[in-house]
Amino acid sequence: MKARDVMVSPVITVNPSSSVRDVAKIFLERRISAVPVIDERGKLVGIVSEGDLMHRTEAGTERKRSWWLQGFTGDETLAAEYVKAHARKVVDVMTRHVIAASPDTPLHEIANMLESNSIKRVPIVKDGQVVGIVSRANLIQAVASVRQELDIPLSDAVIRNKLLANLQGEPWAHTGLLNITVSGGVVDLWGITGSDAERKAIRVAAESIPGVCAVHDNLIKRPMEAWT
Repeated sequence: MKARDVMVSPVITVNPSSSVRDVAKIFLERRISAVPVIDERGKLVGIVSEGDLMHRTEAGTERKRSWWLQGFTGDETLAAEYVKAHARKVVDVMTRHVIAASPDTPLHEIANMLESNSIKRVPIVKDGQVVGIVSRANLIQAVASVRQELDIPLSDAVIRNKLLANLQGEPWAHTGLLNITVSGGVVDLWGITGSDAERKAIRVAAESIPGVCAVHDNLIKRPMEAWT
């Protein structure tokens, strides 16, 4: 699946001159937690999230530092925190460096972007225009909405060959030390693994094959150094 398959569109946006108060209202009324910021040409110039409005003087949540801790905090940081707490316009509180993706970006890349950058959403941009947004929740929705494969019975031989082929494509699987038998859809795993993680992954790979009724784990774990 790609970003276009799960993105929310059209996207609610604001402009740099929008007020912080109006953005807070949008969050509440639309039940969202962030909005992209676009300029008069529709170009993405930033994003505002709930996190940007956490420490506001109106709510009494402005960040307070003890006098001794202020001594260890640079003036630039203190000034930036003041702006976040008191600014009236979006342009002053928005995050300017925005991680974005295209509609054709695969979902596994979107997931990596969210995880590696510790963010909760990615605007989707096409030809310089924001056409959608993908959040962590949208990825979970994709998992929940996956349709089960058609329950077409596979022969034991096909199940075995499919499982072996899948494992041979994984760098962590030592298939030379593995044997698989299948009878009536029941898979028996035999052989040696180098870790509990590999053993679990092999079992999961077997359980994911359509037509598998059960998996019997007869694997033996042996440390890698024992193989040399």
